[in-house]
Amino acid sequence: MDVIARAKQLRELLTRHNYLYYVLDAPKIEDFEYDKMLRELEIIEDKHPELITPDSPTQRVGGKALTQFSPVHHDVPMESLQDVFSTDEVRAFDQKMHEILSEVQYSVEPKIDGLSVSLEYRDGLFVRGSTRGDGLTGEDITANLRTVRSIPLRLRDPFPYLEVRGEVFMPISHFEKLTREQELHEEKPFKNPRNAAAGSLRQKNPQITSTRGLDIFIFNIQRIEGKTISSHLEGYSLLEKLGFKVVRHLACHTPEEIVQEIRRIGDSRGNLPYGIDGTVIKIDSLASRRLLGSTAKYPRWAIAFKFPPEEKKTKLVKVDINVGRTGALTPIANLEPVLVAGSTVSRATLHNEDFIREKGICVGDIVVVRKAGDIIPEIVEVVSHNGGEPYQMPKECPSCGSPVAREEDEAVLRCQNPDCPAQLLRHLIHFSSRDAMDIDGLGPALVESLVEENLVHSIADIYTLKADDVAALKRMGKKSAENLIAAIEKSKEAGLGRLLFALGIRQVGKKAASAIAEYFQSIDRLFTVTKEELCAIEDIGSIIAENLVLFFSLESTASLVEKLRVEGLNLFAHERQTGEQLVGKTFVLTGSLSQFTREEAAKQIEALGGKVSGSVSKKTAYVVAGEKAGSKLDKAQSLGVPILSETEFRALLKLEDKTDNGTD
Repeated sequence: MDVIARAKQLRELLTRHNYLYYVLDAPKIEDFEYDKMLRELEIIEDKHPELITPDSPTQRVGGKALTQFSPVHHDVPMESLQDVFSTDEVRAFDQKMHEILSEVQYSVEPKIDGLSVSLEYRDGLFVRGSTRGDGLTGEDITANLRTVRSIPLRLRDPFPYLEVRGEVFMPISHFEKLTREQELHEEKPFKNPRNAAAGSLRQKNPQITSTRGLDIFIFNIQRIEGKTISSHLEGYSLLEKLGFKVVRHLACHTPEEIVQEIRRIGDSRGNLPYGIDGTVIKIDSLASRRLLGSTAKYPRWAIAFKFPPEEKKTKLVKVDINVGRTGALTPIANLEPVLVAGSTVSRATLHNEDFIREKGICVGDIVVVRKAGDIIPEIVEVVSHNGGEPYQMPKECPSCGSPVAREEDEAVLRCQNPDCPAQLLRHLIHFSSRDAMDIDGLGPALVESLVEENLVHSIADIYTLKADDVAALKRMGKKSAENLIAAIEKSKEAGLGRLLFALGIRQVGKKAASAIAEYFQSIDRLFTVTKEELCAIEDIGSIIAENLVLFFSLESTASLVEKLRVEGLNLFAHERQTGEQLVGKTFVLTGSLSQFTREEAAKQIEALGGKVSGSVSKKTAYVVAGEKAGSKLDKAQSLGVPILSETEFRALLKLEDKTDNGTD
């Protein structure tokens, strides 16, 4: 078989198995076989780029990060629905429909708790995807939507034009995994799957979106050319034939049938792998919909029955304390198990001592529990006290016995011991993460295994790992172990800026770590630095300075740094500035650049002594404007700030020190 035919065959096979796995949830082959075929296609397309098609399975994740989202006008408004909260309101809606229409049939379906989007196809090919926005204007998120594997990139029947509406959601299992990772990194977790889905879809980098496990249900045909349909249920039938994943739906004719289906859907929500927040009742006939029309806010032919959050009473049995990566003590309520929204709840966060004090929480209390967003257990209120004493946070760390303290302007208590064993797991995960030492392959699961097997007891132990020890762990092998050791070796050259961030010094983020490294150049200099010297660095405040001075005054820090030195880590800053022609000049980047990513352009500017800002002011030296530049370009024009095209920007980077066309 020649290479053209083989590429076509692989695309068809991969598309078919993608549909079976992500839409029908009925895979026919193992992941290994799928990945092997995908790799073969990638190799073919790499050698023969002329064979790449827009709908190839290899094209689901774009290579470049987005700089902004372009506006998209919705020719068919993406309307919201009027909410109702009782079965009496459902019956009243049905009565009104019968007063206007001679025949009434409804489609009743679950209301998916996600983000509404539009998908557009031309000649069967997916060409654009956008958010709902305000219903009339949304944002172009095509690159991110291409990563959602249940969205077909090519339809089975190539209509001249088709626009469909669907709800992107994050399955509960993916949401729970994401929040666990966020908590391990002590990042603020998403509140519920809907917020997680929305945040994932608006990532500037589609590579990040692709890791979030997003899914979609299609629930409406907005526009279609080449075919006429007369009912909503007929539209569902067509959507399934085209390869879309559609929401479950049922035809109902009476209010009793509708109420029965609402109750059935409500009873099932705790067992679904995705979140729902209600039931949608729609008139089926499209002709009837046109007759009924819409108000200024809602269509008259549909309503959404919203489920109230289910609340249950239970007893608070005891309080456990969880110690985080930065030593933060988080109280966790242990509850008598109770069934809430379809699953058993036995634990809920108590946040901090202020929350406990405000609620007046005592061990033994009867409390009301619900799930925030039907997912995360939380205590709503105390119903009654059973003679218990108000819970008091511990004075010592439950893990290591060291003193705990609450610092000014913070709601949490922290263990003051940086070597606290409870902080080890989270500390190691942060250290190896992408923005820190970027040790590829050393994710949370592997770190946990290394700790459990006593292979690492501190950061320094990462650099003493042997391939044979790693290969013996579960789900690891010789090749994976060798790759990990190579990634660990590579991380030794990360430089002082990344290392300072990786060490997890409180309040010292990426930007502050980079500035400190560039200013002092060597880690040894930091053992004698004063608060005043640190505060002299731009953007370094007194809190960061105090934390850094404290960290480098500890004997444990000196011991750790010495171990890292012995293992061969680069404890110096990378040389970044290679010229001085842009010293004192501040740049603002806007729009999409064809030759640079934003990060690459910023590095070029900083290498020549310049600075990059996110906002335009009179002090801005230049605004570099790419395609689809937005409000920053308008502001630059109004302030008279010089504007550079990408060509002019590239030329400026090559100028000699003596040449200066800018303003100070």
